[in-house]
Amino acid sequence: MILGVGHSYRLARAGYIMAREGVFSLLDPALLPPAAAPLVRLANLFAGGKRDGAGKALVRALAQIGPSYVKLGQFLATRPDIVGGEIADALTALQDRMEPFGRDKAVAIIEKSLGGRIDELFVSFGEPVAAASVAQVHVAEARYEDGLRKVAVKVLRPGIEGQFAVDLRDMYRIARLAERYSSEARRLRMIEVVDTLARTVRLETDFRLEAAAASEFADNVAGDPEMHVPAVDWSRTDREVLTLEWIEGVPLSDIERVAAEGHDLKAIGRNVLQSFLRHAMRDGFFHADMHQGNLFVDKKGRLVAIDFGIMGRLGLKERRFLAEILYGFIIRDYKRVAEVHFEAGYVPASHSIEEFAQALRAIGEPMHTINAADISMARLLTLLFEVTALFDMRTRTELVLLQKTMVVAEGVARAFDPKLDIWKTCDPVVRAWIEENLGVKAKVEDASRSLTELAKLATRLPQTLQEAETAIHRVSKMAEEGVELSDRSLDALAEMRRRSDRWFLLAAIALALLAMWIF
Repeated sequence: MILGVGHSYRLARAGYIMAREGVFSLLDPALLPPAAAPLVRLANLFAGGKRDGAGKALVRALAQIGPSYVKLGQFLATRPDIVGGEIADALTALQDRMEPFGRDKAVAIIEKSLGGRIDELFVSFGEPVAAASVAQVHVAEARYEDGLRKVAVKVLRPGIEGQFAVDLRDMYRIARLAERYSSEARRLRMIEVVDTLARTVRLETDFRLEAAAASEFADNVAGDPEMHVPAVDWSRTDREVLTLEWIEGVPLSDIERVAAEGHDLKAIGRNVLQSFLRHAMRDGFFHADMHQGNLFVDKKGRLVAIDFGIMGRLGLKERRFLAEILYGFIIRDYKRVAEVHFEAGYVPASHSIEEFAQALRAIGEPMHTINAADISMARLLTLLFEVTALFDMRTRTELVLLQKTMVVAEGVARAFDPKLDIWKTCDPVVRAWIEENLGVKAKVEDASRSLTELAKLATRLPQTLQEAETAIHRVSKMAEEGVELSDRSLDALAEMRRRSDRWFLLAAIALALLAMWIF
């Protein structure tokens, strides 16, 4: 794998900015691999004495490198398993703000995307009220059958897709390099991390997909009186334009204003946490960016969510896993919690269930010695993932995203009610899901599904047996006559060997060029 000149330049620039801002200043060279220690010492020469914490330094650096790296930082804020809890918390403060690109450019994009003149599409269309790396938002008015309505119009920033594409290619190359030489990188699934970031970027740069996420989320919460999702105007939505119902509410980031308007702060805190759990466990589809800026409270006291670029999904297996481990910790059945990890295949069978249960007890018992108001479910899951890493549990991206979102949701809830009893608040949601999905009714439904699958297998059995017989015949023939490689196959193997040899030479040249560029 060879880094081209463009890749090398961009990555060297990013590394230089990180070094200058002091990102590497808190690393102890003595604890690093021998090859990395001199590079860290060299990088720290550019820091200029900045030592105010790796998290803050990383926030400063990412903001300077560019919008793709801002998105990377925001994404890594959801992955404390990779960057650590302290840095993940710092990255949640990373602001994605840019200068607006102007009303005229936005109008041109809207007219081209929606195929009509701006005054035909909207009765009024104002100046941008917010601008970020991906898009900017305008307030507008549109005519509907029931009259004029205020709407929010989100417009994609020109050229942003090309910039993201280039930067993602750089990130993929580094991730592949890391997984090639680091077992820890393979355990953390660095390529999968970039895959997830790339999917998030695709969602955020194709507003039809974000609109679909908002629509699905709205359908899921349609029967929840405590939650509201802005409606999508599909006739004024396309890949580069998203039109949503305008939200008249108070952002949860302004607690004083929320209180001044007479809302029950404790009820809001309880609602935030229960809503999140309900979406994750009942629907398997949750808002994964539930910070105060993306949540409002309207005049009816309902929570209103916006910005559906980062969403999380949990399959039935993951939801059952979550419910059983939470319930197991509540009743102190650590053996069962351990068994659930092994049954799900998350912890390799080479480990001992009893030893794993002992490690889980070290997490759970302290939770039962403190006041209920001091228990943190998010902290419980954080400790759980730290312990599972010791038992070679490979990173489950969906569970880590769930855990980080729970950290954020719990933080928002406790900002409104510092004495919130987490277990008492979560109990009705978790208990209802367990009774519905792990009780007698669920077992009967599981049995019915198993019988259905067995019937399908029976209908395919003759074809399967025929295919198996054919495969066995081919293997037997290969064993008797040997395997013959074509000239093309031999040439390909030789080329692979030549590439492998070239890699070491060209890697050394690339490193030398990078050093020359830095100096």
